[in-house]
Formats: sequence, C-alpha cells, structure tokens
Amino acid sequence: MRRQRFGLAALVVVLSLVVHGLAWGQPGAGVATPERKKPTEITKVLLAKKAKLPAGIRVERNLEYVAGGHERNKLDLYLIAKDDTPRPVIVWIHGGAWRAGSKDGCPAGPFVQQGYAVASINYRLSQHAVFPAQIEDCKAAIRWLRAHAKDYHLDPDRIGVWGASAGGHLVALLGTSGDVKEMEGQGGNLDQSSRVQCVVDFFGPTDFLQIPGRQTDPKAPEAQLIGGPPQENKEKAARANPITYVSRDDPPFLIVHGEEDRTVPIGQSQLLDEALKKAGVQSTFIRVPGAGHGGPGFQAKVNKQVAEFFDKHLKPRKP
Repeated sequence: MRRQRFGLAALVVVLSLVVHGLAWGQPGAGVATPERKKPTEITKVLLAKKAKLPAGIRVERNLEYVAGGHERNKLDLYLIAKDDTPRPVIVWIHGGAWRAGSKDGCPAGPFVQQGYAVASINYRLSQHAVFPAQIEDCKAAIRWLRAHAKDYHLDPDRIGVWGASAGGHLVALLGTSGDVKEMEGQGGNLDQSSRVQCVVDFFGPTDFLQIPGRQTDPKAPEAQLIGGPPQENKEKAARANPITYVSRDDPPFLIVHGEEDRTVPIGQSQLLDEALKKAGVQSTFIRVPGAGHGGPGFQAKVNKQVAEFFDKHLKPRKP
C-alpha cells in the first residue's frame, strides 16, 4: 500500500506540472506529456474544484492569509476530516515563471492521506508587483498558518515547503532567508516565525546572472520579476538569489533537477547545493537522467525520496 501511495503522489506531480505550464515561455512549453493514466479520485479533486472529495478529507478553500490584501493572497488547506490531532504541514508553492500558475491542482494533496495537512498558496505575480512581493507573500502565508494552527489542528513546529520551477525558487528562499527580517514584508502576523523545517526544491532557478541567454533580455521572466534585466540590475538579482542568504542554521534541503532541463539549467541547482553544503547545511541533490523541465522523467525516480524526506523531517520519530 505504501508503495502505491508514493506512485499516486508522483502522478499528481506530473499532472500538475503539465496543467500549470511550468516552462518560462508559453504555458506548457518544454514540459513533456505524461503517460495517459486513469485519474484517481484524489487527483480529480485537486484538478477540478467541484469534484467530490474522497471520504475522510475536507478542504478549506480561498482562506485569506493577508487581511485586506491582494486577491492573490489566498490559500487552500487540505485536511483530514473530523481530526483534532495536530498534523505536520506541507506547503505547495506553484510555478509559472512568476507570471502564471495557480494553487489549484496541488500535487502535494495526496499527502493528506499519509497524515499531513497540506496548504497550497497563491502569491502576487510579477505583473502585480516586482520582487520581493512574491517571497513576502510566501512568508505571510507561513506566518498565517502558525497563527491559525489551533483553528485547523496544525503543528506549528513542523512545516515543510515544496515547489517547482518559480515555486522552487521561492521555497529555496523560504529556506535560506528565515533569518532575514527585511524579507518579511507587512503581511500580518509578524509575531509569528516564517522559518520552515525542510525544503523540497524542484528545478528552481537561483543565480539569474548565470542563466545563459537571459541576463540582458528585458522580457525574460527574471527581468520581469526584479524590474529589469539581471545584468543591468545585479544588486536586485543578488537580492532574489537564495544563495545570498545561505547560513549554517538553514533547514535540510532536497533538490531535484532534470539533467536535460533546457529552461532552468541544472547548474542553477548545483550552485545552491554546493553553497548549502559549504555552509554545513544538510542538502541532498538528485539529478534525474534524461529529464527536462518537469514531465514524466521525474515519476518513479524521485517520488519515494520526496515522501521519505518529509517523513524524516516533519513526522515525530518513533522511540
């Protein structure tokens, strides 16, 4: 049964990567088409808002994590129904080049059936506001979850984050900038911490100055994020780089990247992994042979590692 659940989680990952168009050009570009498989009930729930929830699972949708904030400052919370046990939390942050994507179709949803609470968040996109608005929103969501932990039976001391592509960039920033006050923003619940206990980063960019062909392009996603081409805005590019904030007290990382990724070169993840290890941070770097920017190359090769990583760092250890 456990092996089957790992496969389910991986399937939803593949579906979500395709549905949300994680490539940096046109939506869906650069993302391989997954093998056709019959959707499970939980997959239908996550990919269609009106689908019937599986027995034992409930969802709280469009919870406002910044009071009176932007329309994107909302999250969905997937929970075990009729359960008052404080559950560890996995927070999914979607990709889409910081200019597209949605919290709908959260691939972490199946982890609810493995004893977790799962939150899927929206954040302001680059057409709404330039960086650091995006990481400020992510941090506000983490603080909101802690502030409302008792309301939804969450464990505020066990929060992990998972994201892909642009979402991978943001979860990496959450992991390395937990001690950076100027990244907190004014999204409320400032008495709560935005630190996380572990990070799963799927092919997220890091150093915008080392992405070939896009350093001087004003229309590139990175340029739209920081307000200008990275080569002309080096300080802004450094501010958006998770590596800038790496320190010894950062949480454990699991970094996964396709060796054939032509959208975000695998060297971006390698730079982060090296910086983390140099600082003494636990980091596991998985290179996926033959895989590009998402797609079925990840299926069955990393699903087990992701599940084991969250179990190790978020679930209480048995005596």
